[in-house]
Amino acid sequence: MRALVVVGLLAVVALVFVVVAVVRDTQGEAGLAGGCPEDAPLADVTLHEPKDVKLNVYNATDEPGLASKVADDFRNRKFQVKKTATEKKQIDDVAILRYGPKGVGSAHLLRAYFLNNAKDGYDAKRKDDTVDVVLGSSFAQLATTTEVNQSLGDLGAPVAPPGSCPMPADK
Repeated sequence: MRALVVVGLLAVVALVFVVVAVVRDTQGEAGLAGGCPEDAPLADVTLHEPKDVKLNVYNATDEPGLASKVADDFRNRKFQVKKTATEKKQIDDVAILRYGPKGVGSAHLLRAYFLNNAKDGYDAKRKDDTVDVVLGSSFAQLATTTEVNQSLGDLGAPVAPPGSCPMPADK
């Protein structure tokens, strides 16, 4: 009988402790725009499906037709390729991903297709959700589906870039 009383008392104390911890929790809005400055851009940190990702592909190499070839690869993977073009300045990197606050989640997904070797080109002033993929001379090919999935696991969830705040889920 004493054991039942002790266990019952411990259960009540544990329940009170949990209720107090939940009621006094000050981190309920952590990671959301609640504690952000008013002028900070809201970043869409949702990891999108390929069919919801809009992108432009630019060739910054001396290889003719590379942007069109890679754009076709992205189309075959269900991405929405808006345009292809040639950049005036060549780059030595694998790729540069240029995007704004509305393209954070899309750029995160695209980064996995370059096995996290694409340079970041975040621009807080950019207003659209399109990501520019600028291909450099170190680019060889897009990652396979298995490699993309492994890369996404390594990258983790998308995070808001410095100077921006994560967009609440209801926006």
